[in-house]
Amino acid sequence: MSRGGQGLARVAVVVRAGAAPLWWVGVFGAGIGVLVPGFTGRRIGVLAGAALFLVVAAVVAYGRRKPYAALAKGAARAGRHDILQDRAVTTRAWRRGHRWWLLLALLAAVGSSFAAPATLGMVCAGAGAGLRLKSAWLGRRERSDEALLWVRVDWLNGRGGGPVGKPVKGYRTTGTSAGDATPGGSRRKATV
Repeated sequence: MSRGGQGLARVAVVVRAGAAPLWWVGVFGAGIGVLVPGFTGRRIGVLAGAALFLVVAAVVAYGRRKPYAALAKGAARAGRHDILQDRAVTTRAWRRGHRWWLLLALLAAVGSSFAAPATLGMVCAGAGAGLRLKSAWLGRRERSDEALLWVRVDWLNGRGGGPVGKPVKGYRTTGTSAGDATPGGSRRKATV
């Protein structure tokens, strides 16, 4: 990173990186949980899990939007020497950094099924769905502003990391054709 350039990761990709692992941890945990009768019984566990799925998905999708909007409003244009990180690298880095939390969530989802079948698994799946909805919201914002949002990689790796964590002082922007991810963080389709 010569001449003061910074490594930048897409904000929407960082948000979206946890969606699929949390979803599948939740689905797997809930699937195993349904096989166990549990203390409360399957019906109560699944109904409670379904209600919590909706609540958690809404809280994750709509929570903390103000910090994202404030950082996006004050975003500066990315410099010529800034290095844009690939979507796959950002996703892999997030998943490596959170692999133990994901394993712990899976074990908790399966273990809690002996008390309330499928409930905690559906909570994890709700968190994954909420992250997916939040990345879609970021994508709509990026399309309307015609600017992709980026955050410095070194700020993500610090304590309290995340796209709106304490270390994050501001975002950078580029045009919508920069990088290998579309607005919202999904993989850009290759053009022939």
